[in-house]
Amino acid sequence: EYADLSMDAAACIGCGACVAACKNASAMLFVGAKVSHLALLPQGKVEARDRVRHMVTKMDDLGFGNCTNTGACEAECPKGIKLTNIARLNREYYKAAF
Repeated sequence: EYADLSMDAAACIGCGACVAACKNASAMLFVGAKVSHLALLPQGKVEARDRVRHMVTKMDDLGFGNCTNTGACEAECPKGIKLTNIARLNREYYKAAF
């Protein structure tokens, strides 16, 4: 099951449709997909904490907004990336922060 979820997240092509559809210009679906892709597999655990911290920091530095769960990003995603990846991003980030 984790391998399937990881591969679903890996399908993200970084096209930016999610960011364009979001009223907050949030990149959390994209970042969540990238974090999920690696966090779900044992090979990704080694650098998981550093990875998520660095990715969220970069997202913030670049001025992307935060998710407000409107679902516009998921609706526009040509690869069907799910909002659950944003939830996983948040969980991974909170785990890394403590």
